[in-house]
Amino acid sequence: MQKNLVIVESPAKAKTIEKFLGKDYKVMSSYGHIRDLKKKQLSIDIDTLQPDYEIPEEKKKLVTELKNNAQNSEKVWLASDEDREGEAISWHLCEVLGLDEEKTNRIVFHEITKPAILEAIKHPRHLDMNLVNAQQARRVLDRLVGFKLSPVLWRKVKPALSAGRVQSVAVRLIVEREREIQAFKSEPYFRVSAIFGVEAPDGSMSELKAELDKRFSTHDEVMAFLEKCKTAGFTVSAITKKPLKRTPAPPFTTSTLQQEAARKLGFTVSQTMMVAQHLYENGRITYMRTDSVNLSSLCINSSKEEIIKLWGEDYSKPRQYHTHSKGAQEAHEAIRPTYMENTEIDGTQQEKRLYELIWKRTAACQMADAQIEKTTVTISIDGTEEQFVANGEVVKFDGFLKVYRESFDDDDNQEETSHILPPMTEGQTLQRREVTATQRFSQGPLRYTEASLVHKLEELGIGRPSTYAPTISTIQQREYVQKGDKKGEERQYIVDVLHGNVVSEKTKTETVGNEKGKLLPTDIGMVVNDFLLKYFPTIMDYNFTAKVEQQFDTIAEGKSQWTSMIKNFYKDFEPTVEQTMNTREEHKAGERELGIDPASGKPVFVKIGRFGPVVQIGKAEDEEKPRFAQMPSDKSIETITLEEALELFKLPRTLGEFEGSPVIIGAGRFGPYVMHAKKYVSLPKNENPLTVTLATAIQLIESKRQQETQRHIKAFEEEPKLEVMNGRYGPYLAYDGKNYRLPKNLHDKAAELSLEECMEIINTSKKK
Repeated sequence: MQKNLVIVESPAKAKTIEKFLGKDYKVMSSYGHIRDLKKKQLSIDIDTLQPDYEIPEEKKKLVTELKNNAQNSEKVWLASDEDREGEAISWHLCEVLGLDEEKTNRIVFHEITKPAILEAIKHPRHLDMNLVNAQQARRVLDRLVGFKLSPVLWRKVKPALSAGRVQSVAVRLIVEREREIQAFKSEPYFRVSAIFGVEAPDGSMSELKAELDKRFSTHDEVMAFLEKCKTAGFTVSAITKKPLKRTPAPPFTTSTLQQEAARKLGFTVSQTMMVAQHLYENGRITYMRTDSVNLSSLCINSSKEEIIKLWGEDYSKPRQYHTHSKGAQEAHEAIRPTYMENTEIDGTQQEKRLYELIWKRTAACQMADAQIEKTTVTISIDGTEEQFVANGEVVKFDGFLKVYRESFDDDDNQEETSHILPPMTEGQTLQRREVTATQRFSQGPLRYTEASLVHKLEELGIGRPSTYAPTISTIQQREYVQKGDKKGEERQYIVDVLHGNVVSEKTKTETVGNEKGKLLPTDIGMVVNDFLLKYFPTIMDYNFTAKVEQQFDTIAEGKSQWTSMIKNFYKDFEPTVEQTMNTREEHKAGERELGIDPASGKPVFVKIGRFGPVVQIGKAEDEEKPRFAQMPSDKSIETITLEEALELFKLPRTLGEFEGSPVIIGAGRFGPYVMHAKKYVSLPKNENPLTVTLATAIQLIESKRQQETQRHIKAFEEEPKLEVMNGRYGPYLAYDGKNYRLPKNLHDKAAELSLEECMEIINTSKKK
């Protein structure tokens, strides 16, 4: 009989822990959850709210192995992660493996290091059923919402849609932001800046840039101001120096790590979590799902040593941070390196970069404040109230800025206005070199990035560290939201420059609204959002979603019953579902009438069809069938005009004939195509289906044929089902609807293979 069996969640974690525990311990992995709610059924008893769990087929072999090992061990230690999900995994293991809860040891640790693991073994505890119940409450509530809402969407909007409690609210944020942007009207204004010559006592000249403390709204005001500047004198009226100190940002929590990794490293939220998980499992960093900014005294002390060693005593300033967010567990820690003396690690490029970011942020928060001297120079203009202002900054002591500067979402819009100013005295006269007035436009709200959406979800109290990444992945997988680039539009603006006594005016062009990697709602996302807001306002309410999170927290603290919480929710929710299912609507969800088609006199609609958004001419009840056109990806059912919709019906168009068959341009689910002799070729993105020529279409048909002939290496008259084909990874055999690999040594001889040789390869593959 073996002495100890330790069960963890992941094989990587098992490998790391096994190194620390020695030969008396066997470490096995449960590969996450070993049982869950059934996939195709609600799997919850509506009267008792008890979940009906099952062991999925692919886990049965593993469960048998775990069971055998557990029965043959003197002691079983459950060492899954330290959060609610981890607690639930341990509970499921207890239930499935038939372990005695009283005799089973549950151990938790924030980091996978030898001291942490040995310490955990010294202080085992029992399962915490409050944490398990909080996890069950989330799972059951989310299953009820998803399972009951999805069929409503299938019937009322489009088949195969699905809804989720937190996901739907995240989509709502993105849809509302999009509509704010559409409704925003940009207002022009003028910013004025100037360059002055400053004479030093020794007669040498230097330059000073300053900004006017007023913005003008019209061009006439600008011209009047520049007219005054022609004859005005400019005098330094005040110089103020103010010491400032900047303090470092607190150490990383899950959400701040996701935001900074997105801004500084360009990682997606789920990529950050995947890389962080690897770092955690290999013992590099502490647990990556946390909303605490607490640091252990061990970390604070080792950071101090490391900072003094690298930069000296002056740079060290130990700090203890406290978490203010509700429901955060102080016992947990922020995300930090396990050993501060490891300034860098071995690993993949991504692991190294993320580790460096975490190391720098942790070091910075234990470093001295940056001491800065800010100088403000005010320049008065004769005969007018307006003043020019120049700001300068001198870093007297860099402190934490030596290693780390925090990024913000609108960084790209912040212009650097701080620099070192030349020496000046009050009352000094300055020489005007040039005054520039530049037309700018007020900026509308920005679309969300993954990082700024995480920030917003956290701010509203929606979701928890473990839910941000899956929520953002799910809304993209379900195609309610897509990450995309918005093409900018060209806009003209005016620049007036006063040089000497002459004002020159130029009109320049800039591209605005060019956004990369932003979250954009799809048409289906918008329609589903509006539908749910209309019929299920409670589910879509930000406050309700945040309140549910707080209720999970009180269950985790043992202050309330999880079943009563779900019952309260369900008694209002179930009737709303029934009622919505049975409502009769005159229009389908998201349907909009654009106007009348002048050619046929029939109404033109946009709506969500079986395969996505479509334009429809005519009604279903008309004698003549309605005509449909698929909506192109760059148009939206919210903003498409009648003219743009009618353009889509100019397809299919016949371009002419080639080899005696017509060449037709059509539009399908996957975009425009060329059709010739029952064969289809996709039209490249740079070709416009309404203007593409016959010559271009023929070229496309011929290059597709060439590709096809290169694909077909050999056919056999006596066995028409068999063909030797060329694929992405080299030659292969296609036989009776299935593909078979060719051994590498036969790749060069593929064209010479006989029927017998081919059949032998196929039969050998089948046996394998």
